Amino acid sequence: MRSPNLCTEQEITDLVHNFYTTVRRDAMLGPIFNAHVQDWDHHLAKLVDFWSSILRGTQRFKGTPMPKHVALPNLNAELFKRWLTLFCEATAAQPNEAMGQTAYEMAQRIAQSLWYGYQLSRCPAVPPRELGHG
Repeated sequence: MRSPNLCTEQEITDLVHNFYTTVRRDAMLGPIFNAHVQDWDHHLAKLVDFWSSILRGTQRFKGTPMPKHVALPNLNAELFKRWLTLFCEATAAQPNEAMGQTAYEMAQRIAQSLWYGYQLSRCPAVPPRELGHG
């Protein structure tokens, strides 16, 4: 649901910044993100553009997330599930419920897609597994 009326840019900025503050402090995800993100200000600005493109249809994001995620060593389904759990908590805390629900639905698709791509990059002959619930 891409709509400029779904949410404001400030709501997206708040979601992204609050969520990644939690991620950076998380015992499971924090070490991975903090080891691979060298410039958090730049990364957060890209993520705001990414979510603005998804939620508001702004088309500001120009990038290819898949190769960056595929290049990371030792990822597993539990890490993707943890990311989704934290994202669910962040979106549920948003006053704009429609934005939170839409963002979480999109995050589920994105996480599954990145997980599929990651698995296929490691073992292309084996069908990728779904994340499942968790």
